[in-house]
Order: sequence, then C-alpha cells, then structure tokens
Amino acid sequence: ILPLVSVNQILLLLLVLTLCAILYSKVHQVPLALRNETVDLENPEEMEEEIPVVICAAAGRMGAAVAAISSIYSNTEANVLFYIIGLKTTIPHIRKWIENSKLKEIKFKVVEFNPMVLKGKIRQDASRPELLQPLNFVRFYLPLLIQKYEKVIYLDDDVIVQGDIQELYDTKLAPGHAAAFSDDCDLPSTHEMVRSVGMQNTYMGFLDYRKQAIRDLGISPSTCSFNPGVIVGNMTEWKHQRITQQLEKWMQRNVEENLYSSTLGGGVATSPMLIVFHGKYSSINPMWHIRHLGWSPDACYSEQFLQEAKLLHWSGRYKPWDYPSVHTDLWENWFIPDPSGKFKLTRPDS
Repeated sequence: ILPLVSVNQILLLLLVLTLCAILYSKVHQVPLALRNETVDLENPEEMEEEIPVVICAAAGRMGAAVAAISSIYSNTEANVLFYIIGLKTTIPHIRKWIENSKLKEIKFKVVEFNPMVLKGKIRQDASRPELLQPLNFVRFYLPLLIQKYEKVIYLDDDVIVQGDIQELYDTKLAPGHAAAFSDDCDLPSTHEMVRSVGMQNTYMGFLDYRKQAIRDLGISPSTCSFNPGVIVGNMTEWKHQRITQQLEKWMQRNVEENLYSSTLGGGVATSPMLIVFHGKYSSINPMWHIRHLGWSPDACYSEQFLQEAKLLHWSGRYKPWDYPSVHTDLWENWFIPDPSGKFKLTRPDS
C-alpha cells in the first residue's frame, strides 16, 4: 500500500495537470475567437453576398461600358463585382481606363471572350453588321465565363442604372426558370412610342414565319417578345437545362435555313433566346428596364417618367455617345472621359 503522502502527491499532480490543461485550452482558444471577431468587424463586406454584374467592353463602345459601370457603382452600397468581357485587342484599353479614373475603386475582373466559339454559328448579314459583333453573343455563354456564382446579372453596354442594383439582383426567379427578362408589352407608357416608330414587340418581328421550322415551334406570331439586354440569370438552371447548347443549335439552324435575320426586329442575338426561353422565364420589374431610347432621334419620354426609372436602355441605332440621339444628358451624367483620349463623344459642336 502506498503511503498516504504519496497518494496526496499523485492527486495534487493530477490537479495541477488538469488546471494546466484548462489554462492551455483558454490561452489558445480565446485569441482565435477574437481574431475571428476582428476579421468580421474590420471587413463586414466579406459577410455580404457578392453581386456579379457582366458588361461587355467592345471596340468603339467602351465609353458605354464605363458609363454603365459608373452609374451602378455610384447608386449602390452593395458588394458588386464587375465582370468586364472583351476581346484580346480591347482588354488593355478598358483596363487602363478604369485604373486611371475614379473607377479604380471598383472591384472588377477583365475576362477575354474567344470569338472562335462562334465559328460557323453566325449567318453573315450585311444589312446590320454591328449586330454580328462577337460580344453580342456573350450572354449565351454566361456559365462558361462566370463559373462560381449561382445568380448573375447581365447588362447591355448601352444602359445606365439609376436605382440600387441590389433590387434588380433580388428579382425572384420561379422554380425551373434559368432567367428573368422584361416583356416588351409590360409597360403601357411605352406602347405609344412602340407604335410611333414602328417597332415590333411580338415574335412576328423576330422570326420568319414563312419557314416551316418556325411554324413547327407552335408559338403564335402575336406572342409578346422580351428584351435580353437585361438578364437576371440562374446559372444552376442554365447549366442543368443546357441553355447554351440549345442557343447554339438555333444559331446553327439559322446558318442553314435563314430562320431570322438582322433585317427583322432584333437581329441574330435576340431570336435564339426568344425560341429557347419561350414560356420559361420570369419577369423583371418594368421600371428596371425602360428601353427604346435609341430607336429614333425624335422619340422622347417625359422627364418625370425617366427620373422615376431604375434603368434606362438606349436600345436601337441612336446611341447616347453618338449624334443624333435623345436624353443624352441623363447618360452623360455618368460618363467618365477616356484618359487616353481615344474614345470621344460625338456632339453637334464637336
């Protein structure tokens, strides 16, 4: 039998070891918790959802992308990451423009689009060659360019945003829908303008119903069309439904059968989307896509209506950086001059 003093010594030793273990645990755990708290307090944006916004920067139109980005950044506190898509030859210019202007504060990534993915898929059409530019088809390939996000906003370059982009991002997509668009019949205040300048807002204006392949779709030619210049996309559904592959199929069929052309309303980029997304898309709040500002140099909205709009889109031939065009003051509010001097606004006195 061990002496009593030995038992007491053993118990004392065990007690000391237990206390040491507790102290060791507290010393090593507390600072870790404090470090985590410090990170959260110093960088609250790390806890915010990142909003990816895709905009193309095309040669000759980079001022458009800059104005769009400037308007978005200036009107939101949201954690926006801009994906600026360009061709290899245009990327250095847009990067320098951003880095040498007040936009240097934005979060952005420049992504190169390889036009070779379009080889053999675009039917050449001389009537409106600007509609055949490769970057017009970037929206077809969103999941390939923007890979880690489930929800993405795509915007044409000829827009400015007057509202908080968080609102557009919060657009609800119905289950099974890969995208949300604006219906071309959704805003009564635009109907008069549509009629006055002879615009089309039905499928008849985009697809050639003389072709059997179009009639076989079973889509009424009087069905209201939608505008894919503003898209809220669900990339999970987009990939699951193989949307990109479906769009490419209809591009290929147009090459072979001339199912639609740029002489019709929306050219060759809108029509495949009208086919693939027919009856399978959600709607964007109409005030988040006020369009047709570029369809005629004479067609004007009321100033009050434009001030209330969340997003303005100069869809059509008459762009606000060129002349003639309408409501250029609203666009120019957000334009940032090109530090290199290569891009210049066209004005009557220039």
